Amino acid sequence: MTSVVERIATTIAPHISEAFALMGNGNAYLLDAISRLTDVHLTTVRHEVATVASADAYTRITRQLALASVTYGAGFTNTLTALADARMQRTPMLVVAGAPRTTGRKPWDVDQTALAAALGVPTIEVTAEAPGAATLAAMRLAVADRTPVVLALPYDLPTASTDEPEVWAPTLAVERLQADAQAVERVAERLRSARRPLILAGRGALQARAELRDLADELGALSVASAPTRGFFEGRALPLDLGVAGGFSSETTLAHTRSADVVLVVGASLNQFTMAFGNLLGAEAHVVQIDVLDEATHARVDEYVRADAVDAVQALLGAVSGRSSSVAGDRWAGINRDEIAGAHFDRPLGAEFADDGRLDPRGLATTLNGMLPADRHFASDGGHFIGWASTHFSVPRPDSVTMVGTAFQSIGLGFPSAPGAARARPESLLVVPTGDGGGLMGIADLDSLVRAARSAVVVVYNDAAYNAEVQQYGRQGLDQAPMLIDEVDFSQIAKGVGAASSIIRSWADLAPFEDWLRAGAHGTFLLDCRISREIVAPYQVEILDEVFGLDVEAMGLREAIRA
Repeated sequence: MTSVVERIATTIAPHISEAFALMGNGNAYLLDAISRLTDVHLTTVRHEVATVASADAYTRITRQLALASVTYGAGFTNTLTALADARMQRTPMLVVAGAPRTTGRKPWDVDQTALAAALGVPTIEVTAEAPGAATLAAMRLAVADRTPVVLALPYDLPTASTDEPEVWAPTLAVERLQADAQAVERVAERLRSARRPLILAGRGALQARAELRDLADELGALSVASAPTRGFFEGRALPLDLGVAGGFSSETTLAHTRSADVVLVVGASLNQFTMAFGNLLGAEAHVVQIDVLDEATHARVDEYVRADAVDAVQALLGAVSGRSSSVAGDRWAGINRDEIAGAHFDRPLGAEFADDGRLDPRGLATTLNGMLPADRHFASDGGHFIGWASTHFSVPRPDSVTMVGTAFQSIGLGFPSAPGAARARPESLLVVPTGDGGGLMGIADLDSLVRAARSAVVVVYNDAAYNAEVQQYGRQGLDQAPMLIDEVDFSQIAKGVGAASSIIRSWADLAPFEDWLRAGAHGTFLLDCRISREIVAPYQVEILDEVFGLDVEAMGLREAIRA
């Protein structure tokens, strides 16, 4: 006779190869069944939030469905921050969670279905009669709606017997959404007649990368990508890529994106960060968005085409190829191609030290960028420091930057997401940038990273503060005491969980790290970098200006970020 969890495990196995879990009463038998009966690789983590954060990072990088599993009650509520972010990022994921018994709640039980629903996450409950069917339905829903789905496993059912036969489906794939032919022709005509076309790609366009780069070359368009998709257009036949869009743009990039007359957006949500708080595009730009959502995601969109990115871009490419417009020769007339080629890195590279004697984070990032091997990818936490990895590090491919937590504006998910990123691309060096504030929040899963990663480096931007709050509220005169952190020795913590580590107060202190790289970069190395909080990131200046209404010119911040 087959048990409920055995049927769940065998139903999962054909469609999921990676699982991230923390064992408890509600999922112990399930994890045992997965280990005994399937080839699913199981990574155990130290805090429940990391189950979802790691599954999220893994799926964003590989585009493959992953499993997160936790127990009921506190185990489930501990996932909610990462679950909210995964929902906002529309990451498909199966979350198998212990749930209250079928006979009713105990005093420690909560309404987990209501909690998930409050985040916009659907729940499907397992029954003894059809556990496999429920599991398959949950996976199909996750893929079809691009959402996390909770599969609730009542904690009196795992060892119960089921008569349900083996449940099997050849694929979870859903039919692609075809673009309307008339809509394609309208957009193609607008692109053909554009004088200053710009193409903006987001994560939703990754599968259409080759076609979208060809389209940009055919049109002679400038190109730009959202921060998590930076590197999308590198290698174009025409050297017309501006790098990253939004708050991490250089001034050179922004000057050109604001000049575009027609902007084609594919697979990008146009959130406030990508749109640079409304400063990315000029007022006259006609914006066309292609996505699979029901409607446009931003008020600036003038024309919306609901379609799968691959099919829509292929159709557009066919509609514009060889059909030059009368103004084709005037596209981006007079543009300096050498200036465009270096647009993303056209920014101050920083010095070794800031005026306070601590490390300049820009100079640190520039130095590390030159030291790291070319094959690297990033799993970044959130915080003031987040800009340095996106502005001063180069990337080898368009899915090299994962920032779990940013949609929900959370910090503390860098370490929790890192095991998933490590499992997604084990052949590449994983770089985990984090701040001291977010790093302390997620510190339990530094241990998970050390166990999961073949090769990883953690860069702790340690400025003894929650520096975003120092900039945003300290500058308004609020008491800074709650914004400061007693300087923590992350190096000692790292050594305690098996990582190599050094405190970095000068570039000379990087010598042991260089030796580690030369020796093959095996394991995890943590760099506890004592940086200055006086260097303000350009994107933070935009927040101070646009969100908080501070006079950044009078404060000298605009001039400072150019220095």
